[in-house]
Amino acid sequence: MAKQTIEDIKELSGKRVLVRVDFNVPLDDKQNITDDTRIKAALPTIKYLSNKGAKVILVSHLGRPKTGPEDKLRLAPIAKQLSQLLGKGVAYVKDSIGPEVEAAISKLGSGDVLLLENVRFYKEEEKNDPEFAKKLASLADIYVDDAFGTAHRAHASTEGVTKYLKGYAGYLMEKEIKFLGQLIQNPAKPFVAILGGAKISGKIDVIKNLLPRVDTLIIGGGMSYTFFKARGLSVGNSLVELDKIEIAKDVLKEAIDLNKTVMLPIDHLCADKFDANANSQYVPRGGIPDGWQGMDIGPESVKKFSTPILKAKTIFWNGPMGVFEFDKFANGTNSIAKLVAEATQNGATSVVGGGDSVSAIEKVGLADKITHISTGGGASLEFVEGKILPGIACLQDK
Repeated sequence: MAKQTIEDIKELSGKRVLVRVDFNVPLDDKQNITDDTRIKAALPTIKYLSNKGAKVILVSHLGRPKTGPEDKLRLAPIAKQLSQLLGKGVAYVKDSIGPEVEAAISKLGSGDVLLLENVRFYKEEEKNDPEFAKKLASLADIYVDDAFGTAHRAHASTEGVTKYLKGYAGYLMEKEIKFLGQLIQNPAKPFVAILGGAKISGKIDVIKNLLPRVDTLIIGGGMSYTFFKARGLSVGNSLVELDKIEIAKDVLKEAIDLNKTVMLPIDHLCADKFDANANSQYVPRGGIPDGWQGMDIGPESVKKFSTPILKAKTIFWNGPMGVFEFDKFANGTNSIAKLVAEATQNGATSVVGGGDSVSAIEKVGLADKITHISTGGGASLEFVEGKILPGIACLQDK
């Protein structure tokens, strides 16, 4: 799995380096960036290449344009923000290939940075069209991928260009491969995986791949109610995937066969409707009344889960423990975040895998207390599932 990185490139001065970054950031109605985390995550790679005298050519997508260029999805605001973060001017061109782009690149000096337009304005990008990939590749001498969040997609700018240029991992990509790879290949024991979120359907392959590797699997969130249903317990109106009950039964059986511990909540905070201000009450496992639904894990569950989490040497967390978007039902998720942070401070390696669990960590201000927060939701899950990610497989091996 080890890949060559930007530090393995022998000569960078004066070289044109095409860097695939993930600047797919949220914008408000006035085109203001509301969260620049992904831009900041790419800064170490951009700075390294620039300081080595490379001509840095950045390519990214933003959103999902349907019919070609859309003004609301142009990257001009990102070029402005990146310029501020770098403390130097960043050139921007309103295209990804063609004469205008070639002219802009010809004007670059050593250390300069250029941001190309949203690459998804070309339908050929997602189709991984060979001709389009070749045109992108012709803009540079070297290719660097620092966009882990798109590594599970074989697109022209993530996989196709490596048919024509040697590809290397940027610092962010290198970090993702290192920490997610450790979960699969050589996790320090005890290894605890915490899985939450609404549905089991999106986590089946993750569970199957992690179960033989973990010591304890903690399951919370909406997906836990499918497991309770599989055990014949009452869940009221809680979310249940009826077509996944047999899978839940299989997981519980396999855990016994493998001598692994699967922990489910022992109490719940339930509500009479799905609403931020719903009537609520704490109930024990199996005690959710008819017409009510589970919205969060209860304090006894947090207490129970704390024991393996605080003893762990490796922790992987993906998915909230409840409807944490509503403050009234966020305590379970917030408590898990604090426990994972505490375990990390005690020497555990913690990896938070994208999506809502990242939002939860950031919401309680503990992001700097986690070993690694993955920038790729779907990509991190597919990596942990054991799948080969095309945007990584195409890079140069060590």
